[in-house]
Amino acid sequence: MELYLDSADLAEIKEVSKLGIIAGLTTTPTFMHRHGITDVDGAIVELSKIVDVLQIEALGANAEEIVAEAYRQEALGLDRKKTVYKIPISMEGVKACKILTDEGFLVNIHLVYTLQQAYMAMNAGATYVCPLVGRLQDQGHDALALVSQCVEAVEYYGYKSKIMFSSVRHAEHVRNAINLGVHTVTVPWKVMKQLTENNFTKVGTEEFEVHTRLMTVKVKEAINNNNPVVTADTSISDCLLKMTAGGFGAVTVISDQNEAVGIFTDGDLRRLIETDGTEGINKNVGELELTTPLSIDSNEILFKAQDIFSKNKVDGLVVTENGKVIGMLDVQDLVS
Repeated sequence: MELYLDSADLAEIKEVSKLGIIAGLTTTPTFMHRHGITDVDGAIVELSKIVDVLQIEALGANAEEIVAEAYRQEALGLDRKKTVYKIPISMEGVKACKILTDEGFLVNIHLVYTLQQAYMAMNAGATYVCPLVGRLQDQGHDALALVSQCVEAVEYYGYKSKIMFSSVRHAEHVRNAINLGVHTVTVPWKVMKQLTENNFTKVGTEEFEVHTRLMTVKVKEAINNNNPVVTADTSISDCLLKMTAGGFGAVTVISDQNEAVGIFTDGDLRRLIETDGTEGINKNVGELELTTPLSIDSNEILFKAQDIFSKNKVDGLVVTENGKVIGMLDVQDLVS
């Protein structure tokens, strides 16, 4: 099934074209008006250089005018093999379609709302026959039944026309198009972007990324540049300032040799206030019974750190290199 982009937004057309998956572009005067395009011919020429196949409107009051418009647009420099001229279904449109297809042009008969209209377009040799599903459904009609009947007619009678599922409003419409076996679907970018999305896929991908990180990233690659350390003669209030400034829930207490001798956490602060009140913050950290810090070497992988976090129910580990403190690893760093 061919996938077309339905748009006149130059920026998104360029973006989608880079994906390399669309067969071409369908556009309308309404789209161009919506995006403030006033030089229609100039826009058509520019778009023809971006996409593989361009489908554009060929309007006229009668068949002769429609055919003349197609030739006029071709004279802008369009490639007949890569340009599809869209013609609204009518008796004059059918006549123009037959003339143009006999002369080697590609034609899309669109604005199709009934099987009878589709039949006339197929008989006229239309390259594409285009029912407007969203618009039909807006009026309460069974648009999917119409599309199915069009596909069956092509297959049963052996017409060369391709049924194009258009007026796509949501991702479910694309699923409908696939199930109905249409030959082509033209989709707005806002809907196309949803076609690869699924919450289970997102969750699974995130899980794989986390597990890959745990097995391949070293601790020293995960810690940030902030190394929240204090000495035993540092006041509790200064510890709080350092914790707040660094965004950590703990600071490492080090010796003169930069070795870890303890760790002061926000949990230690709460317990200190419970026992000593607010006056406790005037103490030096060395006056407290500090928790022996759990540490990990900077060259260990994060999987090892995860094991320590899990077994000891802690939120932070002191990171050392050759026995010297170089930083702190927070449990959130495992998935950052």
